[in-house]
Amino acid sequence: MLEPNGTISDSDDANDTRQPVGFVKEVASWVKFLASVVVTFLVFTTFAFVVFFIPSESMQPGLQVGDRFVVAKWVYGWSRESLPVGLGRILPSSEGRVFFRAPKHGDVVVFANPKNGKVTIKRVIGLPGDTVETRGGRLYLNGEQVQRTFLGIVRYRDRFGTLRTAQSYSEKIGTDRKRSHRIFEFSDEHSAGNWSPDRAGPFLVKQGHVFVMGDNRDMSLDSRAPDGPGQIPMENLIGKAEMVLFTFAHCKPKDGLDCPPSRLWRLM
Repeated sequence: MLEPNGTISDSDDANDTRQPVGFVKEVASWVKFLASVVVTFLVFTTFAFVVFFIPSESMQPGLQVGDRFVVAKWVYGWSRESLPVGLGRILPSSEGRVFFRAPKHGDVVVFANPKNGKVTIKRVIGLPGDTVETRGGRLYLNGEQVQRTFLGIVRYRDRFGTLRTAQSYSEKIGTDRKRSHRIFEFSDEHSAGNWSPDRAGPFLVKQGHVFVMGDNRDMSLDSRAPDGPGQIPMENLIGKAEMVLFTFAHCKPKDGLDCPPSRLWRLM
């Protein structure tokens, strides 16, 4: 570019050199921001809370397919399974937990299935040293029948559209539980292939493990099942399910069928 005095201005060259520098700085700023977001996410979901969703009907009626629920990571301490998105699998296998606190009877826990690594949710029925058994559809803990109260008959369609009729009960596990929970039973003599969830055990819970079952007792692949996860090592616990945030499930009450109530910001 010619200036009035006939000299050549270097303003264009200056702009050319400044633009790439400004672009690089902008990219670097975004990279730092995104890195801080990722680090914050990893720290928060490792040590504090994480959100999971319910993919199956094994925890009905308390948890329905599509429910999004909060899991507290800190309740039982931390292990390599506490790392989010399966990052702990790249670490060497190790036993034990940091700042370990044992779960209680009746806790709803999220854990890594020791057989296939899949994240699973069930209720803690037995602790180390306990004996767990089902006979005639009834649950026995340390030789004593766990009391249940009949609430009524529930008719609903499952996620595949199949009509189901279940018996709903209120149950309380352990002596230090202040709240009861609901369970489903299709019958007290239900058969699942070559075994029956209503006639299983007795199982002696090993040290360092917990025995888990689903609340939908006849539709749960749990510690009772031959091809279930077995007893769950304490280091496989990811955390305790605390509350339902919301659900994507859609239900229209019709034809005399039962529809679950709203599950928005509900403590478990």
